[in-house]
Amino acid sequence: MLGLLHTSPVHVPVFDGLRDAGHPELELLHHVVEELLARARREGTEAVVPAVRAALVRVAGSGGGGAGGDRVGAVLCTCSTIGGVAEALGADLGVPVVRVDRPMAAAAVAAGSRVVVLATVASTVGPTSALVEEEARRAGRDVSVRAVVVEGAWDRFEAGDSAGYAEGVARAVREVRDADVIVLAQASMAAAEALVPEVRVPVLSSPRPGLAAAAALASR
Repeated sequence: MLGLLHTSPVHVPVFDGLRDAGHPELELLHHVVEELLARARREGTEAVVPAVRAALVRVAGSGGGGAGGDRVGAVLCTCSTIGGVAEALGADLGVPVVRVDRPMAAAAVAAGSRVVVLATVASTVGPTSALVEEEARRAGRDVSVRAVVVEGAWDRFEAGDSAGYAEGVARAVREVRDADVIVLAQASMAAAEALVPEVRVPVLSSPRPGLAAAAALASR
């Protein structure tokens, strides 16, 4: 059983679909706490550490356990802004916590040295860029990371215009120059990946590899 901590309900059907396609045996338990992202954007990620800890405790304990009961084997945090906070707090939970964008960052470092990070909220830029740089150090590779915020896209997301949101991100992907790989920093951006088949550098999103990594931990 895998617990998922989301900051938007739109992620629930996305991860259910990925589970159905690639991990049909895996049970998912979704927890949505929208205020975590909203507050992190207003006050910074340090301000939400206690609230993230409390949310993770709820997710980790949601499987029940007890005699014969299923337990949550891992927790996947699907929000890139608070993912680093969640991952750091995982050591105290007794179950592993996976930030959804770490596998994507590792793949980006393997793909090339010029990494462009696209984000639709500014609060994600720092955590995602730092994660790519961390994975580069881990792999012993030199990379340059350049971040671009897709202006206006998040307004469409908040308005429920998922198609317009994805197309705005896809348009930004097409405008990128001088990159070996493009990283879509937020899980919400993944739909844009399918809209840019003509782009000749890898365009990476986080939900599929993030779920795969967390599923592997949960099944141990």
